[in-house]
Amino acid sequence: MSDALHADVVAVVSGWGPPDPDGVTARQRTLDLLTDGPVAVSREHRPGHVTVGIVVVAADVTRVLLCLHGRFNKWVQLGGHCEPGDATLTAAALREATEESGIDRLELHPEPIDINIHPAVCGPGNHHHDVRFAALAPPDAIERVSEESHALGWFTPDGLPEPLADATAHLVAPALAAARAIAGAVES
Repeated sequence: MSDALHADVVAVVSGWGPPDPDGVTARQRTLDLLTDGPVAVSREHRPGHVTVGIVVVAADVTRVLLCLHGRFNKWVQLGGHCEPGDATLTAAALREATEESGIDRLELHPEPIDINIHPAVCGPGNHHHDVRFAALAPPDAIERVSEESHALGWFTPDGLPEPLADATAHLVAPALAAARAIAGAVES
């Protein structure tokens, strides 16, 4: 991965204001990982690497788009690995959200809503340091299932699907808040 992408990831993670002690710990552990340099943003880095997660929010800011993950059969936010062509962490997040949702013209909130560290399915003993964002879908959004998912679905906060990945439910409220901020900026 490029030095520029690595520098951007360090800046985004350093600038994030965690909402709770778990977030403070996740931010610090991710910053510690990033001291290994640009390799820490690539999937080849063991014991972990930075990934992106994205909660796509409907234009009416009442529902979130989740995917039934193709590998572990739980409903989760969209996301994945950074790629060599990604100039910034937000560019990686927007690319992943577009690829996995099939929705063009997503508006990504520039600040993370969460950082979550969890075991990765891409190798034993490996962890994803998942920097999570929110994106607002356009009013005419039509989702398309990618090859990485079994299904996509729009869900209200009180109607989340099962089985739901452990860390997904707590992303809904901050994603909706970030989407409201995006919608408010568009209306201004």
